[in-house]
Amino acid sequence: MGRPMQFEAAEAVDRAMDLFWRQGYAGTTPQELASELGIGKGSLYNTFESKHALFMRALGRYSETRLEFLRDMFSAPGPVRPRLKEAMTVLAGVGEHRRGCVMVNAAAELGTADDEVNRIADYLFTQIEALFRKAIAQGQESGEFGVDQAADTAASQLLASVIGLSVLVKAGGAPERFRAVIDGIVDGL
Repeated sequence: MGRPMQFEAAEAVDRAMDLFWRQGYAGTTPQELASELGIGKGSLYNTFESKHALFMRALGRYSETRLEFLRDMFSAPGPVRPRLKEAMTVLAGVGEHRRGCVMVNAAAELGTADDEVNRIADYLFTQIEALFRKAIAQGQESGEFGVDQAADTAASQLLASVIGLSVLVKAGGAPERFRAVIDGIVDGL
């Protein structure tokens, strides 16, 4: 009979996600993962099968948390404009850290070589774009935004802007500069 698991798998995935976010996939060794999670390498492999499988779970968890955040934000009452600005600020990581977006980082690092990363990234980006589209359409219906641009086109532009901003955040720069960019983008709707 094996020893009982001494850690919570969901918490371990969150901690692994944070380590992958800081160091990237290639820059994170299985030993570093085991140390970060406070477990042996054998437990790491017994629980998660491989570094790659744990990375996929971490990306899935990241996607869940981001989409939950956006759904909650866009279902709240009130004007859409400040909620879109807040969503873009949080998604790009403006003022929070210099790590950018873990999904953008993963797609940039592994996208050409890892179809699973591409699948998860495409899913997240598609869902974010759909939530942006719905919020923009709501703002157009309420008269908060103009109707001269289609909501789907505007949503695609917001998504591309968030992805680009997350790279700029990772490269450094003043958060005020990025907030001004977000203000200009959303105010232009």
